[in-house]
Parts: sequence; C-alpha cells; structure tokens
Amino acid sequence: MTTHAEPRSSEARAAIILAAGQGTRMKSPLPKVLHPVGGRAMLDHAIDAAEALGCERIVVVVGSHSPEVRAHVVARLGEDAIAVQDPPLGTGHAVRAAEAVLGDFVGQVVITYGDVPLLRAADIEPVFAQTEGVRVIGFEARDPGAYGRLVMDGETLTAITEAKEASAEVLAITACNSGVMAAPIGLLFELLAEVKNENAKGEYYLTDVVELARGRGAPTRAVMADEDAVMGVNAQGELAVAEALFQKVQRETFLAAGVTMAAPDTVHFSWDTEVGGGTTIEPYVVFGPGAKIAPGARIRSFSHIEGATVAGGAEVGPYARLRPGAKLAEGVKVGNFVEVKNVSMAAGAKANHLAYLGDGEVGAKANIGAGTIFCNYDGFFKHRTTVGEGAFVGSNTSLVAPVTIGAGAMVGSGSVITSDVAPGDLGLARAPQTAKAGWAAKFMEMMRAKKARG
Repeated sequence: MTTHAEPRSSEARAAIILAAGQGTRMKSPLPKVLHPVGGRAMLDHAIDAAEALGCERIVVVVGSHSPEVRAHVVARLGEDAIAVQDPPLGTGHAVRAAEAVLGDFVGQVVITYGDVPLLRAADIEPVFAQTEGVRVIGFEARDPGAYGRLVMDGETLTAITEAKEASAEVLAITACNSGVMAAPIGLLFELLAEVKNENAKGEYYLTDVVELARGRGAPTRAVMADEDAVMGVNAQGELAVAEALFQKVQRETFLAAGVTMAAPDTVHFSWDTEVGGGTTIEPYVVFGPGAKIAPGARIRSFSHIEGATVAGGAEVGPYARLRPGAKLAEGVKVGNFVEVKNVSMAAGAKANHLAYLGDGEVGAKANIGAGTIFCNYDGFFKHRTTVGEGAFVGSNTSLVAPVTIGAGAMVGSGSVITSDVAPGDLGLARAPQTAKAGWAAKFMEMMRAKKARG
C-alpha cells in the first residue's frame, strides 16, 4: 500500500536507489532486492516511494552480478534508469555511479535503498522540508548494536560515526543512521568527489559526506523516522520480520476502514489489496496481488484470492480459490473447493462446491453443479465456455470448450458436453444405464468361495 506525500517545495526532485549489494546472507538464488514483501519486490516498494515523492528522475544503481535486477528495473523504468556499480567499493562509490546518468538534472536528490521495503514517501518527505545542505534520516534504535551513530549538537548533525570506529561515549548514543540522505545534487557530487577510502575496508563511505559538508560550512541536519520504517533486510529472518510489520499495518488500515476480521492476525494482504468497508473476512484468508473486494462481500475461511474482483453481496469460500481474471458480480456464491480462473460470473450465479471454472462466463442465476469442470485446455490452446443466464449444469459434468450452454438450458449429471446446448434444451451425453439381474449376488458368492479356499 503506497503512502503519498505532498511535495513541500517546488524544486525538482530525483532519487538514487542503491540496489547493487550481492545479498549473500539471503542464501537464495533470487537477488535480495527482488524478494517480496506483501507480494511485491522490495525494490518496487522503494521505487513506489520515490514516485510518490514526485521524483522526476529515478536512478537505480545495480551490480553487474545481478542481471535479473537490471532487467526488473528496465521493465519498469526503462534503460535510462540504470547505473552500474562495478566493482562494489562502498555506498559513496555506488552513489557516484549515478552521477552520469542524472546528467543535467538540477534540484534535490534523495538516496534510498532497494532492501528497505517499509520506507514510505511520508517518512522521506521531511528531508525535503529544507533544501540547503545535507539531511539524513535517523531513528531511535531499540538496540543500537552495529548501527552508525548520529552525533548531534542541538539540531545540527556533527558526524555519523560507524560503530566499529566509535568511542564508548558515542556508542552510548541511541540515535542511529538509516542511510537515507538528501542534498542538492551539485553539492552532493562535489562532496562525494572528496570522499577518501582510507579505512579498513578500502571503501568510499557515503557517511563521510556529513563531515565534508560541515567543513564547507554547509548545514547538516537529521530528521527522525520510526525504526520499523527504515529497517533493512539482509537475511531471511529479517525478511519475515518485514513481512510481519507490513501485514500489521495493512490489518490496522482495513480494520479502521470498517472491514470485519474476527482474527486479523490470520489474514494476509498484498501491497495492492483493496477491501471495502462492511466486508467480512473470516480467519485464514490470503490475498495475492490484484485482489479487489467491494463493500459488503463475505470472504470465508481458507480462501485464496489473487487478481480477482468480488462485488458486494458475493460470498467466497470456505476453501475457495479465485485466480487472475475471476470476476464475481453481486450475489454470486463460490463455495468450498471451487477454483475460478478468468471467468466472469453474473449476478446470483452459483458454484457451491467442487468445481473448476476456467476461461469463460457464467450468466446470471446460473447454477453450476458439484464436480463440474470447464475443460478449457486442449494441450496447446485455451478455449472458452459460456453458460447462459438461468442455466442448470448438473453434477459431475465436463464442458469441453469451446462450448456454449444456452440461457435456461439444462445439462444432465455426469455428461461430457462437446457441442453447444441451445437455450431451453436438455443436454445429455452419457451411456444408457443397464441392469443385469442377479449378477452382483452371483459374483459376490463366487468371490467369497475363492477367498475361503485361500
């Protein structure tokens, strides 16, 4: 869920998002910044925040080791949003990689991170309240540990000191550096050009910019954000914490909007989930990306909804699955163990249990019996099934697409329908029933005798 922030200055803005880290602690073949929180890549959360800030230029710094990250950025922002850091020589070096890409941009630039998924535009906006000098976002740490400390003199930031280089007095400080920084673009790159790599790692630290700015007499300030908002993700455990924090905010937001959840901790939302007030969500429901639930719907337990729209008065579940393209109108009932994919169901239509509906449409007040299957795939192509208004499809029916069941038509249970059924007609496609008198009794007697003989 993207939080927008109204710009407080008319000065142009740009964002540099650092996403070149190798993320080895994730121990995953998926690049770190592409791991999802709320069903969306962490990097996309960072881009969302930059866009919500009104940044007219966004540059993502990637590493040559992660072509997947580069492809992801190009698909969303285009090739001109890419800067490459190769080899990786620290955060200051990474920011400098974006200098040529920004070209003749003039204005304020903010530096954020592709592995900080909970940072929103509203959290970043305060660094733009002033447009002179260097501004950083800090936070009060519950456990300062290895975080860089913000050394303050009143409202002035005098230094950012890395924990491993800090005195005991500085280590006692609980105000820590998030890494997010803003400055006029000209000043930022002038200062970065002066940063040295005279440290144990031989890297160029972005934090050195603060001391260099003070040496020039430029203002240096810190604004504070909530610790949870600026948490970085470097390992799977931290990813799980970020997901839990994201879900907590989502649940609180929907509860405040009038959504009823008896057990909100068991309901999981995606970043773009839409749920209208007056909707009831029972325990253990999962919303994948693209779910839109109108006011007054009821989502019952153990249902999974992704890429689907549900109108008011509709009921889903329990144990139902709505896949992308599912569209449920008012009063539709999709019951237990029913899967709907790319099917529109008109008002009052029902599929109460044990059915697969894929690629097609179901008319108003039509009834889909238990065990019905839309046979939509022939091994090469997908085909559509149409069930007309008021039609009745009997249990254990296979509708082999492309096929149309006309309005008011009926299909007998157990049928395999391969041809259209005209409106008002009855479609049957099953072998006639036969009875062989006494056959079962004779068979059982024979088998019992065989078993007795051993």
